[in-house]
Amino acid sequence: MASFGYQISQEQFTPRRLLDLAKKAEAAGFDELASSDHLFPWSDAQGQSGFTWSWLGSALEATTIPCGVVNCPNERYHPVIIAQAVATLCQMYPGRFWPSFGSGEFLNEHVTGNHWPDKAARNRKLAEAVSIMRRLWAGEHFTHRGEFLTAEDVKLYTLPEEPPVAIGCAITAATAGEIASWADGLYTVWKPHNKLDDVIDAFRSNGGEGKPIYLKVDLCCAPTREEAVELAYEQWRTNVGTSAVHGELRNPEQFEAASQFIGPHEVAESIRISTDPEEHVELLKKDLSLGVDKIILHNVGLNQEYFLKFYGEQVLPKLR
Repeated sequence: MASFGYQISQEQFTPRRLLDLAKKAEAAGFDELASSDHLFPWSDAQGQSGFTWSWLGSALEATTIPCGVVNCPNERYHPVIIAQAVATLCQMYPGRFWPSFGSGEFLNEHVTGNHWPDKAARNRKLAEAVSIMRRLWAGEHFTHRGEFLTAEDVKLYTLPEEPPVAIGCAITAATAGEIASWADGLYTVWKPHNKLDDVIDAFRSNGGEGKPIYLKVDLCCAPTREEAVELAYEQWRTNVGTSAVHGELRNPEQFEAASQFIGPHEVAESIRISTDPEEHVELLKKDLSLGVDKIILHNVGLNQEYFLKFYGEQVLPKLR
């Protein structure tokens, strides 16, 4: 049976507020939580960015459902540190924490001042980082000097009973094909199904056959369509655009400049907006028909209680 998760947007709310929303999401019937991991928000209108790894421990303690995170483990973080953080959470909360790893955005990773390589190189760097983490999770004691990363005389002493998973993040078919050989599953974002099919097929045909597919769906719910569009535009217009552009911008001001000509209509076309619970149910069933195992739902507006009540009472029960 498919699992439905609630997106924890560290960029939009304070950590304390997100902890309250996580508990409300569990009470509303969501099966999982999934957190972002940012140093900067996408815009000043979002205006938050708590330290995810502090929050994750609190959330796992305060709830009983699984929780995941999307993380870049190889620039502002070193993979040895992320391996240790993941191992600790998996030891404390067996079977409930699933990390997913991507090549990152310049928005968060530029702070080290290092050279920002092209996407192909970032994908190789990510694979190298995951290989280091897997060796640590296997209990190895080693030194690694690779194309991008060095890990000198490293070993983890606190390990979970089972090695953690390493889900791979990909937005394009090209990246999905590249990560398939090492990833334990695919984490991707919604797009029209003819394009989403390409991403999933690329993953499955390059080593990902039989591995789970996680899909993040951005949407906005409100009593009226006009209100939903307004809420989405205020919070999410900086996120409308291509990953090729977004991956190179360095601060919220640049994202705001890049989105200055994006209007409410473009935002409404880029995410799922509907006031009809039956339409949400049917759209999610279509997503599941692609073979998706986990759907992470992100209401991009600030009206989270409305979304949780709407989905908890009128959408999720019809998908069980």
